[in-house]
This record gives sequence, C-alpha cells and structure tokens, in this order.
Amino acid sequence: MKFHHIPVLLKETLDYLKPKPGGIYVDGTMGGGGHSEEILKRIHPTGRLIGIDRDPAAIQAASRRLEAWSDCFTAVHGNYVDIRDILTQLSIDAVDGVLLDLGVSSHQLDTPERGFSYHDDVRLDMRMDTTQEFSAYELINQSSLEELSQMIWEYGEERWAKRIAAFIVENRPLETTAQLVEVIKKAVPAAARRGGPHPARRTFQALRIAVNQELSLLEQAVRNAAEVLKPGGRLCVITFHSLEDRIVKNTFRSLNNPCTCPPGAPVCICGRTPVVDLITRKPLVPGQEELTANVRARSAKLRVCEKR
Repeated sequence: MKFHHIPVLLKETLDYLKPKPGGIYVDGTMGGGGHSEEILKRIHPTGRLIGIDRDPAAIQAASRRLEAWSDCFTAVHGNYVDIRDILTQLSIDAVDGVLLDLGVSSHQLDTPERGFSYHDDVRLDMRMDTTQEFSAYELINQSSLEELSQMIWEYGEERWAKRIAAFIVENRPLETTAQLVEVIKKAVPAAARRGGPHPARRTFQALRIAVNQELSLLEQAVRNAAEVLKPGGRLCVITFHSLEDRIVKNTFRSLNNPCTCPPGAPVCICGRTPVVDLITRKPLVPGQEELTANVRARSAKLRVCEKR
C-alpha cells in the first residue's frame, strides 16, 4: 500500500520553521515525507535534513519519495525522544530547526492490519514501531482492571472508562479489533451512543497512546528538541488532541520561564534562565480551505518556539 499522508498546516509550518539553504533540520516524525520534501526543496543542495520515524514502513516510503535529495537527506529508524543521541551518532552538534508532527498518520489509520481503526476486523496491534514487541493485544489482555480504567480515562477522556475496562476484563481474552469494539458497544449505554461519535473512538485513542507511550515521552522529547537547537533555531510542534497540546504548551512555558523562585521574590536566586522565546502565544489552526481538503486536519494545532 502506498504511504499516504497529507501534511497538515504545511504552509504555516514552513513559514515559521523558515528552512534556509545550507541549514540543518530534523523532521522527527517523518511519516510519508510530505513536510520533509518541502523542507528539502528549500535547503537543497547545501543543507541537510534528518528524518526520524518509528515506523519502518514510513522510513521505506519516505526514502523512496525523497530519493532525488539523497545527497542531503538521512533517514533514521528511531524515536524522536532520542534526538540528541541520534544527532550525536551523526556527528551533528546542533540544528537550525526541528519539526514534530504528533499522532497517528493517515497511512497507519488506513492500513487495516495495523489495527489502529475501529472500522476493521484484525488482530489487536496499534504499534507505530512494528519492531516493538508490546502491542495492544498484550496491553488489553495483561493490564489490570485499574490500569485499563485509568488509561482509558486519562488518555481517552472517556466518561465510561470504568465500565468499559470492567467489560474488557470480563470478556478477556480479546484478540481482534472487532471483538474489542463489540465489548465497548455493550459497555457504553445505548443512550450515550445515540447521536454521538463512534463509541470506540476514545478507547482506541487511549490504547494507541498507551501502546506507543505518546504522552509519557512527549515532555522530554520537546525538551530534548529545544536543547539541540542553535541560537535562533526554531521548534515547531503540531498536535492533534488536547492532551498533547497541553503538554507542549506547558513545556514551552517552562522552557520560556524556568524560574523556580517563590512568586513575588525581589530577585531571582535559582539561577534558571529562559531557554526559548515563545513565537506563537496561541496555537495556529488550519483554515477553512485546508479543512475542506483534509477533514483529518480539523483538530490540528501548531505551536512554535525559538532558541535563545
């Protein structure tokens, strides 16, 4: 299957990332290479782009797509939280910009066997990195009632989390997405299902986030990305739900104002100084033209900071 992913907020990202000829940039969530291709067009032939992705299918697809820029492009199978180690291995001390486009890709959603979608009947999986051993199957069948309830509530913001977790435990073992969907439908009262989104949507989101540690690693990933920037370098982060956006917003604020002195203290004694300046005080969101062309962009938000 062709790796299909429409880059979200592409113009806005390029406007704020400001890729320049000769610059060094990192696309930490390369996917199908949509953002990467446009960055390469602007930095070629003297610049360099490091494309990182957890998904081996993304690495293969982007490498094919970006073959024309192979002289200034390096693809790395890895996790963006490890950006410092990856750059060290490539003998790169600092970069001019980093892009993180979070969440699941269209290709992953639209490839049934990956198990991300509640519309298909396949083995439970949900791994972004298919070389990772731990999948949704192990998560669902090995987690305790309390653990399942907590993750569905925290990561899915699902009001029926306790009831869904209880039904899952009662009906285990579960092997397929269709079995899981049926259990969720039984757990969510009919009145709550009527007229709303698919009853499995929030639970599937929560399980995907847990399997891939999307939120637990995010704050450190943002801090690591800011650390590897050159002065004046920019970090652009695109989020797709409130949990991601809250972590990015709070981490940006902490990097911008790291002082731990008590409020009202006459002078700062902690010695912590700002690491970044906030370029976007409020997140940028897609315009109506983009939303019409790509409905999956509807919840996207872009935040940008600049290294001091």
